[in-house]
Amino acid sequence: DRANRPVNYVSWGDAARFMNWLHNGQPTGAQSWATTEDGAYYLNGAMTTAALMAVTRKADARYWIPSENEWYKAAYHKNDGVTGNYWDYPTGSDSVPSNDLATPDPGNSANFYQSGYTIGSPYWMTEVGAFTNSESPYGTFDQGGNVWEWNEAVATATWRGIRGGDYTRDSSRMLASDFAGDDPRYNYYFTGFRVATVPEPGSLTLMLCGALAGLFWWWRRSRSG
Repeated sequence: DRANRPVNYVSWGDAARFMNWLHNGQPTGAQSWATTEDGAYYLNGAMTTAALMAVTRKADARYWIPSENEWYKAAYHKNDGVTGNYWDYPTGSDSVPSNDLATPDPGNSANFYQSGYTIGSPYWMTEVGAFTNSESPYGTFDQGGNVWEWNEAVATATWRGIRGGDYTRDSSRMLASDFAGDDPRYNYYFTGFRVATVPEPGSLTLMLCGALAGLFWWWRRSRSG
């Protein structure tokens, strides 16, 4: 069952259009330009690298791709009230995590490559929250391993930021010091994204949730139908 595993094979442009769909109330049935091309981001049909690199979040966005700072803080900050305190890994630890999917989860575990894959074929990716005791201090799961996650950062003139590593990479790609990027047009088996939102009006709390394959592919089918 892939429904509760992270979505992959998605570009930065796909992620931005999904945020627009969420922002616009997850409409069903026939879709229009207003469904995916405006909302959290004004895309206006953007498909080229240059056009996607120029896209910025609108001030009234209700759902969005996390910024580099938002993603980084949710993953690594110790949530102890001290501004500069960060863990090395998004599992709340400075020690290299384990990639064993043990029951119960001993903590500091993630889905990455370490002398072998965590689960292998056919899914490769673990279900969201499978490492029940390995969340970040802010309560996010799987920001290390599983799939790289897009963020809003302009990494280079032609790359948007990605972070977190994936199930084929070693633990070094999960480190707070590691940063990567890719062309916002491209989609791969190893790229996904996370949804950011403020859950309550006026709240200062930022929620970052992994994008699940089930909801994303339902959205994609509704667009094509």
